[in-house]
Amino acid sequence: MLDISSRERVHVETLPATQDDMGVCDAFEQFVPVEKPDAMNAPHPPKVAGIDSTVPAPAHTVASVATGTSPTVPANPQSAPGALLQDRLAGWVSDLTTLHELTERLARTNSLDEALQELLRAGAALVGARRGLVVLEPPDGRGPETTVGLGLARADLGHIETIPRSAAPYGRILDGPPGADGVAVPDLLAEEGLDPRHREVAARLGYAASYTLPLTPGAAAGTDTTWTARRLGAAVWLYDEPAEPSQRQRHLIGLYARYAAGHLARLLELERARASLATLSEELLPSRLPRVPGVQLAARHRSSPQGGGDWYDALPLPDAALGLAVGSVTGAGPSAVAAMGRLRASLRAYAVMEGEDPVAVLSDLELLLRLTEPARSATALFGYCEPALRRITLAGAGHSPPLLLGEHRTEFAETSVSAPLGMLACWEAPSVEVQAEPGETVLLYTDGLLHRTGDPADRAFARLHAAAAGVPQALRRDPGAIADHILRTVLPEGTGPTDSTEDVVLLAARFE
Repeated sequence: MLDISSRERVHVETLPATQDDMGVCDAFEQFVPVEKPDAMNAPHPPKVAGIDSTVPAPAHTVASVATGTSPTVPANPQSAPGALLQDRLAGWVSDLTTLHELTERLARTNSLDEALQELLRAGAALVGARRGLVVLEPPDGRGPETTVGLGLARADLGHIETIPRSAAPYGRILDGPPGADGVAVPDLLAEEGLDPRHREVAARLGYAASYTLPLTPGAAAGTDTTWTARRLGAAVWLYDEPAEPSQRQRHLIGLYARYAAGHLARLLELERARASLATLSEELLPSRLPRVPGVQLAARHRSSPQGGGDWYDALPLPDAALGLAVGSVTGAGPSAVAAMGRLRASLRAYAVMEGEDPVAVLSDLELLLRLTEPARSATALFGYCEPALRRITLAGAGHSPPLLLGEHRTEFAETSVSAPLGMLACWEAPSVEVQAEPGETVLLYTDGLLHRTGDPADRAFARLHAAAAGVPQALRRDPGAIADHILRTVLPEGTGPTDSTEDVVLLAARFE
């Protein structure tokens, strides 16, 4: 509640519509006596969520207040100034509170898709529309370019995209000169010179008006000025009936859009960094799996947004043998991805030289890791596979045991318990042999599959076992289908971008 001294205290009364646009600064100038400048003090509104709280006051007149001719104006001239100022400040506080809540919700989004959807929802609430779309076109041409809709199906967006770009308001904004303002079309069907295709699409989708706003980050959006004064795209809100936002609504959506554009610019850079890291990680893994008689191979790899150090490999060896490996390097980010590439390349070299002895392969790898990267540790599982005999000789270093999946059994192979690589002065653990039957599949995986479930270790292993046992009979002849089913079952929420730093790797080998 506004704090007003006893000399100027008034009652709140309903104001006429002609006075609704009066600004706070004008109210001071009009009604505070010059000889008493300290009679009334209004608190300075704070900046909220990075939004400039300075709200310009539109031009207006207060003649009716001075003369008292309006029947709705109080007869007492001393009560009008305070009531007007108090009402104006109440509206100010309400607007800033709304913007604060909306920008806080936007700031909590951590992906580009979530932020675009939140932008559309908040904008629709501010301008009083029901549907809308965002066209994202970064000016540097590096992408991603996308169109996201609110209340519009993919087919509806397809119809809108058939409108000639020069005839669509968002097209004129994106292709026009910098500094373009919002474009309001209050009655689209009554618009002169409207493109026939635009008229047809509007009638088909049932919208009669639109308001389009450019998404241009302001200079205060962040310390990085890469996107300053450069349009990222445009947002369009659609009205079911002829309408347009009021001046107050335009001002609020303009403030919100400026903040949103800055947030989108930061998320865009983050999205690009994540994509580059994921591409680098994929390039360090096998581009294709080898074809070896007697065994079918399939692999699934899902990188975390931060970039993890999980890997897999399948390497043809002499005497029609096959080396199978999965592993994980501690840490996340570019350094972990680089360490993963070095470790995987070293393991391939050791496997070629002495792959028939998995213990020797991991011992050499442990020595290399301890000498070259003493601050890092890793887990690994290497198997020397003989497809003709349907036999795999395994050695593991702190890694989860493989899972054997067949028509008559689903069980974990019993491997020796050992420390991860780089944890002991001298690593060595006995190997074990896994004998498979025709049609059985051996599944190698990294710990990220278990960690992403969020369950304790015993429950995560039980979930994985149940998923493998529940693979439909029709899918068991395809190792890729088996891996996909297990991923969907163990991680029902998917393996897309999350806050997890864990990669997910599955390597399935089915014996014929």
